[in-house]
Amino acid sequence: MKAKNKLLILLGTIVALVGVCLLDYQLNNSHLKPAFTSAGISNHETPDHLTGRYTSIADEEGNIISMMARMTFAGDELYTSEGRHYRIDQVQGDNAIAKFLGMDSQIVSYNEFYAGQNVAVLKDLAEKKTGTIAVYHSHTDESYVPTDGTESIPFKGGIFQVGKAMEDRLQKAGFQVNYDRTPHDPHDNNAYTRSRRTAVTLMKTKPAVLFDVHRDGIPDPSYYRAKIDGKNVARLRLVIGRENPRMSANMDFAKQMMASANNLHPKVVKEIFIGKGSFNQDLMATALLLEAGTHTNSKEEAAAGITLLSEAIPAVLGISPAAPAAPTAKQPAGTTTGSWKALGWILGLTILGGLSFLLISSGSLANAKQRLAGFGREFSSFLGPRSATRKTGVNDHKESESKTAPDERKNDS
Repeated sequence: MKAKNKLLILLGTIVALVGVCLLDYQLNNSHLKPAFTSAGISNHETPDHLTGRYTSIADEEGNIISMMARMTFAGDELYTSEGRHYRIDQVQGDNAIAKFLGMDSQIVSYNEFYAGQNVAVLKDLAEKKTGTIAVYHSHTDESYVPTDGTESIPFKGGIFQVGKAMEDRLQKAGFQVNYDRTPHDPHDNNAYTRSRRTAVTLMKTKPAVLFDVHRDGIPDPSYYRAKIDGKNVARLRLVIGRENPRMSANMDFAKQMMASANNLHPKVVKEIFIGKGSFNQDLMATALLLEAGTHTNSKEEAAAGITLLSEAIPAVLGISPAAPAAPTAKQPAGTTTGSWKALGWILGLTILGGLSFLLISSGSLANAKQRLAGFGREFSSFLGPRSATRKTGVNDHKESESKTAPDERKNDS
């Protein structure tokens, strides 16, 4: 009986050890590891880019201001390319009503700031590389019906060709591009959880920017289609998740991207949408989700749109000769002066502390003066001989020459 109990204990221990090993392997090798965040645990990512269902967003007067194939919620926000700021207050089924909050001063300011850009400067960027541009797709099945024949091709959607167009344009501009084509199907709420591992891997290259490229799923192609620079283009939407600690920085980057792109190629970016979720943008301040057209646009239109957007990246990163550093990144003119002032304060406090210690240890002001005078004499005597040597060194050398010259002449003779 005892032997049987020992055997059961041994078997139980083995099973427990195997279970621990399997759990450790799962945590260290599964797609869940990089996504261990509050957003991932509670599955806050909302369905998006789904064909056949979309939300229409209207203002308080009933005018349609946006359409998108995603669920919207009260508190979501929208910024138009002109800087009009809206917040969704009511959602009823597939319809949402947004309140106009006024013009966004930051977008207006960026529009003015980037107005002087020149596309021609891109040819000089080969010598101005600044880090890696990282590109990936959370929804790798997304496709374009007119050219792909369907809205979804699992694991190899037409969205890959759009990402390739972005890579080509950035490489031509002199950037190093790390384009990851890892599939993250199926197209469900957990796609961002799976793609997070890819994003974390891309982060190891220390990219300057991290782009997750998508397309929308509304049925009307004209909502995105436009003629820009004489070409048929599918315009873009920039999307920010409002459930991540970097939202403010992500938003500033998106505003600059929209202003820069639209001043190079007017209206190529339609708007910025802020919705529920994080979209892995907590990984870095310059992470951005792009929607290049919708499934009823052609793949060529979407590729043309994202190519035009790519031309705005150098100016936003501050490496275009035509665009100085953005106002928010400008360094104060008195930085050097401020450093000398700080050094002066440190030296002053040090001297004051030394004098205070001397007064306390001496017992009286008279004794302190006497000690200080004695220190001064010792310091002068320490420097005196060296100073005297420096002052009289030349004359001593001449006297030495005059004394030794006769002896040298005698030896020569």
